Amino acid sequence: MAWFALVAIALTGTVVVFLVFALLRSNRNAMDSRREANVSIYRDQFSELERDLESGTLDSSQYVQARAELEQRLLDDVQGATQSKTEAARSARMAALIVAIMVPLGAGLLYLHLGNPEGLTAPKRSVADASSITVDQFKDMTEKLAARLERKPDDAVGWMMLGRAYKVLERYPDAVKALQRAEELEPRNPEILVDYAEALALDNGHNLEGEPTRLLERSLQIAPDNEKALTLAGTAAFARSDYASAVRHWQRLVAKLPADSELGRALSSGIAEAKARAAGKAALGNPARRPSDASKSVSGTVRLSPLLVARASPDDTVFIFVRAAEGPKMPLAVLKKQVKDLPLSFKLDDSMSMTPGLELSAFARVVVGARISKSGSATPKAGDLEGKSRAVEPGASGVQVTIDSPIQ
Repeated sequence: MAWFALVAIALTGTVVVFLVFALLRSNRNAMDSRREANVSIYRDQFSELERDLESGTLDSSQYVQARAELEQRLLDDVQGATQSKTEAARSARMAALIVAIMVPLGAGLLYLHLGNPEGLTAPKRSVADASSITVDQFKDMTEKLAARLERKPDDAVGWMMLGRAYKVLERYPDAVKALQRAEELEPRNPEILVDYAEALALDNGHNLEGEPTRLLERSLQIAPDNEKALTLAGTAAFARSDYASAVRHWQRLVAKLPADSELGRALSSGIAEAKARAAGKAALGNPARRPSDASKSVSGTVRLSPLLVARASPDDTVFIFVRAAEGPKMPLAVLKKQVKDLPLSFKLDDSMSMTPGLELSAFARVVVGARISKSGSATPKAGDLEGKSRAVEPGASGVQVTIDSPIQ
């Protein structure tokens, strides 16, 4: 902030110099103009006396007397002008001094009143690293955003961001409500339409049929190259056995992705399978679907924290799933068990894929999660218990997942 202070002082000083110079110069010019006018008047009067003397209007004694009187008036005016000039110069200097003092002082007082003086001495702060935000901090930020939208309910972008936050927190019903409000405010925003479709699908057991599909179609009419809309629209088409549409959507997206991207490889695998199914062939040649290959699976153990044993019943459903650490949030593979089976060993592979083309082997890093559902629904609800592993690579074994967190 030292640079801000130096620049402010330099600019203020420049303004003061210009103002003081203008005051002093204007005063000097005014005095010079007045003196030149007086001299011109007296010169004309002396010339008139000379003409009167030559024409005989005045005799010699009258001429001498009139000239003496005129010279005396000239002397008096010169003395008066000198005194006035001194007083004027003194006034100009006083005005310049006042300007030189008041301009910087006034600028400083205005900044103290309207500006941010603390900013001059505040320590520099780096931009917060999103990866360092804890779950509790994220939840707090989400609640603050929700509170702000209660006061400002016409912020479509705010509702979209809130819906996305709720999806991250797996509060799918709340995400649906937030994104429905965003869609009402901006019905032609393709990003809102896609997020709304995804939230509806997540809240309905990852089912894209019906309203989610219609929302995706609206989004693609507005933005034909929307990456997320093309991915989900292809997935919805594949699920209803419309393989031609799935290929069309995914190929349009693959053409715009880097050849070595994870999503590109996953979609290419999905395209190959969709084409094979469309031709009436089983996709047996797809190496991404060979569960016997250990490099295409993730295995480990799921346990329930002793602190939460009293909050679970033996017949409660346990969902064990794997997701991409960076990428789509939809499960890549799912295994269903019961609490009475815990602790249990698991193995998740591409044969358990929820969406063809989106398989765990297509991603560099994945996360294994486990959730105890009191209702038996795949949609998380308050009172369910969950736990997650650290990010691992496909082929990892010995992955430990402890169910240790209740869903609020």
